[in-house]
Amino acid sequence: MPSFDVVSELDFNEVTNAVDQANREVGTRYDFKGSSARVEQQDKALLLHADNEFQLEQLSTIVYQKLARRGIDIRAVDPGKVEAASGNKVRQLLTLKTGIGKELAKEIVRLVKDSKIKVQAAIQGEQVRISGKKRDDLQEVIALLRAAELDQPLQFENFRD
Repeated sequence: MPSFDVVSELDFNEVTNAVDQANREVGTRYDFKGSSARVEQQDKALLLHADNEFQLEQLSTIVYQKLARRGIDIRAVDPGKVEAASGNKVRQLLTLKTGIGKELAKEIVRLVKDSKIKVQAAIQGEQVRISGKKRDDLQEVIALLRAAELDQPLQFENFRD
């Protein structure tokens, strides 16, 4: 029976490259001269440090541009609130969303069932498996999910006949 998996993953090598490029640009830009602005990559998050909120806003714009240029969908970034750090500095945590959470998985299953396409959707951990008798039905589901306004980027893997 034909099937495929709906997943949400990030290429963390590309995220690392984007962080390196952003830090390099911050080091060469005149408006950041003499400041302690930088981007640090943590496990599944990015931590932005800056001297004031204006610089933090500029830094986040640079990071978003570099991520987009490296092929990382911006919907995978969840910005946290701006916090005051020591010494009149500010920081912000950008969380990188990977995997499909329970709420999003339920929403995907509901979308598929409401479309009346003759396929089955099953939640399997952090992915959703869609299976059906016809490949055309599966391709319809892929088109439906691409058109849906979801708050996280989706990839479609393991398309089997």
